Amino acid sequence: MTLVGVVGTGRMGSAMTKALREAGHEVTLFNRTPQRATALANLLGCEVCASPAEVAAKAAIVLTMLADDAAVLESWRGPRGLIAGARPGTVLVDLSTVTPNTIRDLEADTRAKGAGILDSPVSGSVTLAESGQLTLMVGGTAEDLDKARPALEPLAKTIVHVGPLGTGAAMKLAVNTVIFGLNGAVAEGLTLAEAAGVDRQMAYDVIAASAVGAPYVQYKRAAFLDPEGTPTAFSLDLAAKDLGLIENLAERVGLGMPQSTVNLEVIRRASADLGGESDFSRVADHLRRKTHAGVGGA
Repeated sequence: MTLVGVVGTGRMGSAMTKALREAGHEVTLFNRTPQRATALANLLGCEVCASPAEVAAKAAIVLTMLADDAAVLESWRGPRGLIAGARPGTVLVDLSTVTPNTIRDLEADTRAKGAGILDSPVSGSVTLAESGQLTLMVGGTAEDLDKARPALEPLAKTIVHVGPLGTGAAMKLAVNTVIFGLNGAVAEGLTLAEAAGVDRQMAYDVIAASAVGAPYVQYKRAAFLDPEGTPTAFSLDLAAKDLGLIENLAERVGLGMPQSTVNLEVIRRASADLGGESDFSRVADHLRRKTHAGVGGA
């Protein structure tokens, strides 16, 4: 089987590593906080490398799943970065949610090493990553995608080749635009029903069975019904980061995004109220707290 490198062993990176190991791949890891990679390696039987460059020097395909644009650039560039360690034929794939220009800015240096490069952000939860049910939106050449498929197919139920490098990142921001709108709408609809006397679970069941019962509504059920008892899957701070990227891309292409602007403000207020590490579905909790405090609006 293919030796796959994973750089970034947070919630999603760890889940993807589990899926790769279950598919039979050998995996080598790097994380900026070494203890997290070591704990995962001990659990799954992986190797831990001392730098992204070492990962790229060993693995045929390297996947990066990182928090933001700065983390991607730090991991790819410099003497300890992926590009420094890449060999001819290696394929470097970024699965993070970043701006399209970030991955495009890395292309020339990557190709100069004879390596391939893709952006392949994901849609789906940690649970879907572990079970190989993600949707991948890939930007780059068909040749590089074919080389990377052995590492991508264990993660995904759907792989869509969107277009040239950077279009995967753009498509992910478009998908997240809809998700953040849906998250806010579910939070408002649920708290409205509760405030009007409808049982929370019953209200959620009706929402999930209605025309808006998208996969997101189904897999976020526990987070909305038991917010304090359900582990964070995607934090308010990461949601704010992504909404900032959406605004940035919209500005670059000359679009107004009024709903996203409102969603960002609500997310920021919820983060200040509940803490940025809280799951972004807890916008509903934020609305409840403001209602109980007798404060109108979000």
